Amino acid sequence: MRQLEDVKFLLVDDLDENLLALEALLRRDGLELFKARSGEEALELLLKHDFALALLDVQMNRMDGFELAELMRGTERTRRVPIIFLTAVATDERRRFRGYEAGAVDYLFKPVDGQVLLSKATIFFELARQRQEISFQRDELRGTALKLAEALDLLQAHGDNSPLACVQLDPEFRITAWWQGAERLFGWTADEAIGRTVTELGWLGMDAVAAFEAMTAELQERGRSVVPLRAVRKDGSEIECEWYASALIGSDGKLASVSAQILDVTERKRAEETQRLLIGELNHRVKNMLATVQAIAGQTVRHASDPTEFAEKFSGRIQSLARVHSLLSSSTWKGAKVADLVREQLSAGAVDAARLTASGPDTCLAPQLALHLAMILHELGTNAIKYGALSNPLGRIAVCWALVGDQLHLTWTESGAKVPTLPTRRGFGTSLIEQSVSAEGGSAVAAYNPDGIVWEIKVPVTPPTGATDAQRASALIQHEQQKAAKYLNGDGTNEKTLHGRRILIVEDEPLIALELATILQGVGAVVVGPAGTPEEALRFIDENSLDGVLLDGNLKGRPINEIATVLVDRKVPFVFVSGYGRDDLPASFAKVPLLGKPFDPGQLLDAAMQIMPLPAAPNRDHQSRPVPQTGSSPDKPCD
Repeated sequence: MRQLEDVKFLLVDDLDENLLALEALLRRDGLELFKARSGEEALELLLKHDFALALLDVQMNRMDGFELAELMRGTERTRRVPIIFLTAVATDERRRFRGYEAGAVDYLFKPVDGQVLLSKATIFFELARQRQEISFQRDELRGTALKLAEALDLLQAHGDNSPLACVQLDPEFRITAWWQGAERLFGWTADEAIGRTVTELGWLGMDAVAAFEAMTAELQERGRSVVPLRAVRKDGSEIECEWYASALIGSDGKLASVSAQILDVTERKRAEETQRLLIGELNHRVKNMLATVQAIAGQTVRHASDPTEFAEKFSGRIQSLARVHSLLSSSTWKGAKVADLVREQLSAGAVDAARLTASGPDTCLAPQLALHLAMILHELGTNAIKYGALSNPLGRIAVCWALVGDQLHLTWTESGAKVPTLPTRRGFGTSLIEQSVSAEGGSAVAAYNPDGIVWEIKVPVTPPTGATDAQRASALIQHEQQKAAKYLNGDGTNEKTLHGRRILIVEDEPLIALELATILQGVGAVVVGPAGTPEEALRFIDENSLDGVLLDGNLKGRPINEIATVLVDRKVPFVFVSGYGRDDLPASFAKVPLLGKPFDPGQLLDAAMQIMPLPAAPNRDHQSRPVPQTGSSPDKPCD
């Protein structure tokens, strides 16, 4: 709330009774009266205060009123103070003129008509009040202007520093404001852009004009619009933009101005296009992978003598493929080291570290070559265990590799084997090794020595240069896999371990559910279900007494948290059987065992036995084996 100062009048007379009379006549709210009994005392007050009116007696000792008035008019501070002379001297026109020459606004004779003096004094009081009002309004306007200037400066600073290009246009789409963000994005300076239309500037291509017109129509109707528009930079290059525009509508209902914040989405558009290409590439790779699995199945069944042999070989080959995919996924498909491939493929075969030596430089292979070499090592290891050096207690295997120019030379040497004989037929393993190496432009030659077989494998090596987008996309479909482990006695059979156990299968894929049921029923378990939805699972849990549950990590896109919570509450043990990794499963069940897909029967039964152990577990003569020592650091990822 504003507070006006009191108006100040100066009363000068050498007689106290005159001063008291004037004070009594003029006193009012908002008026402060100062009294002086001489010209010297009046001058002292004039130096300290700003007066709206001075009432001066003409006849005073030492300094009369005329002399005081002349001194006031000679000083800048007091020159504009209005003066009214009061005199008791008889009418003398010369003295009156002298008073006006001294700057008086009036000249009154005593005895003064009180009403006349009060009216004149009131005028100067009101004038002083108006000056105060005007001064106050001027200060308010100055403060408002200062705040407005600060707001405009702040708006300008935000516009200049914004990552978006801020532009303002008039109804004819002539540029009226062009912030530094627009200058950075498009290249034109404000001087070059302001005053020109968007087409005159060459800013929008002809194909964007129609979209721009549609945007203005929407602005007229709704006041705002978001429109994708391709713009042209000063250097002629085109960029994809999104316009976030708002309109100011005038009192006549017409468009007054347009303010636009423009975002460069060129990189995002490129990323979306890349994503579209990657999805196509991903579909291609998935179909290729399915074709590979189909080929493995076809070749395995052709060379298998009976269903048991087929199941064993096919499962082993799929497990081998899964392990190398997990290895590549952990490095975001940058590649894999030879030492890691040896470790992953051979450790699954329960090879004693004391019977295997592996050595070679720290060599990293591109993803495709790593896949082929992994399958080759799996076939060599499997054959060694069944027919070669590892089929007897004295046999040994040595794997060594070296880089010779741009080729990887890998030698697989078996010693202490039974006297080998030349194979009477060409098996799938041999074909796989030769075809895989040939596909890489290399060679694979087997020598049947008296002490064991020796494979000489040579393949060109292209050092991995980092994962491509397509490889990263392919890696998305690879999931955490369990390391292969030899089941129980090593012969894959133990029919009585789960005999009579009631196990619920919760799986939405019928073929996988059938496979799970077949394996469990083969060892005497009683299968409940399968349940393909959360509702079915909860119903089976409610209606049956269960010893354990195999729970999929996702049921047709729906979470399984509620099922897992019910199982925990009822103290029913369960294991996740999922293609997801641990990080993608509910965090609150981190301690629940996880069996990764794909799996073999031994891994499944091991997982089931883990949650439903027998009081006296059967003798297990196998132990986890140490990883063979190699000449490189297998735990260090590919760079």
